[in-house]
Amino acid sequence: MRITQLKLKNWRNFKSVDVSLKDRIFIIGPNASGKSNFLDVFRFLRDVAKPSGGGLQEAVAKRGGMPKLRCLAARQDTEITIEVTLQNGEEKPWIYTLSYKAEPRGFRRTLISKEKVRFGKKLLVSRPDEKDKEDDERLTQTYLEQINANVEFREIAKYFQSTTYLHIVPQLLKYGDQIGGFTIEDDPFGQGFLDVVAKTVKKTRDARLKKIAQALQKTVPQLKELKFDRDNATGRPHLEARCDHWRLKAGWQREDLFSDGTLRLIGFLWSLLEGNSLLLLEEPELSLHEEIVRNIPYMIYGIHKQRKTRRQILISTHSEALLSGKSIDGHEVLRLKPSPEGTTIIGLSYEEEIMLKSGLSPAEVLMPETKPPDLTQLELF
Repeated sequence: MRITQLKLKNWRNFKSVDVSLKDRIFIIGPNASGKSNFLDVFRFLRDVAKPSGGGLQEAVAKRGGMPKLRCLAARQDTEITIEVTLQNGEEKPWIYTLSYKAEPRGFRRTLISKEKVRFGKKLLVSRPDEKDKEDDERLTQTYLEQINANVEFREIAKYFQSTTYLHIVPQLLKYGDQIGGFTIEDDPFGQGFLDVVAKTVKKTRDARLKKIAQALQKTVPQLKELKFDRDNATGRPHLEARCDHWRLKAGWQREDLFSDGTLRLIGFLWSLLEGNSLLLLEEPELSLHEEIVRNIPYMIYGIHKQRKTRRQILISTHSEALLSGKSIDGHEVLRLKPSPEGTTIIGLSYEEEIMLKSGLSPAEVLMPETKPPDLTQLELF
C-alpha cells in the first residue's frame, strides 16, 4: 500500500495543499518553509491511529495544542483538514478524511467536525452521525483509533500505525550508556536503534547487517565486517565493525568509535531493508561525504530492486548532491515556497519540464529556486 494523494487545509505552514505522491518523494525548500511539518502530517496520523491509546487528543496535545497546529494564515477558519488517498496495487483506492477544530467555548476540547472513510465509491464512515449528535463526547475520538469502530478499514489504520520516521542523532547511540534509559516516544532520533536491531530475528538481522557491511565497504576505508553483539556484563546491545589491522582482535570497534556519518548510513540502510510501510527521512545527507549523498537515490533503487515489497519514502533535504542524479524524475520533487499566506507546493513550469528533459538534473533546475533571495546580505554581518 502507498499514499497517492494528500490534501491539507490549515495544517501548520500550509493553508491549502493538494498534491500527488509517488513511491519516492524529495521535499525541498528554504529553512522554515515547512519540510518537517509536511512530514509531520504522517506522524500525526500514526499517533492518532496507534493502538497504545491517546488518539486524536494526545496527537494534538503533544504538538502544543490547536494554536500550534492551525495555520497562521487561516484567519477566521479554525478547522484543520487532512485527507489521504491510499492504494494497494490495482485495488480500489481508500480515502480517509479527518477534519477537527477546537471547541469555541467551555473546555476548548478538540472535536471532530468531519471523519469520512471511502473504499472506491463505497462510503464506510460519515461523521458526525446521529449518535455523535446525541453525545458530542464521542467527537473527541476518531473511529481510526477505535478497534471496535475501524473493523471495515483496519487495513489503513495499521498502515498509518506502521509509519517510520528516522532522523538519527549519532551522539544518542554513542553515549547511550551514559545518557541512560529515557527514550522519546516512538524514538525519532534513533536512541533505541540498537534495541530494534537486537529484537530482530537473528537470521534476518545477520542478513541485513551483511548487506549493510557490503555497502559500507564501498564508503568506509578498511571496514571488513559488521556484526551484532551484547555486553556480557550489562546485556546492552552493540554493533561491532572489524577494520583492517595488523593485530586481528585490535581491528574490532564498537559503535561509540564509529563516525557520525557511518552511524547515520547504517540507520538509513537498515530502514530501507526493514518493513514495507511509509518511511520518513529528514536530511539523510548530514555527516556524509558529498559523493555518498549523490548515490543515495541509487542505493534506494538498488535495495528496492532486490525486494518483493518496496517502502514508499519521503525525504526532506537541502542537498544539491542528493538531487544531482539524472535518474530523479522532476515530479518526484516537491518544492515548498513560503509566503505570508502560507507555504505552497510549486509544480514544474513548462520551462523547467523542458530543462529536465534536456538532461539537466533537479539540483540544477529546482534547487536554485529554494535559496533565500537576500542571502548575499549575510556578508554585512
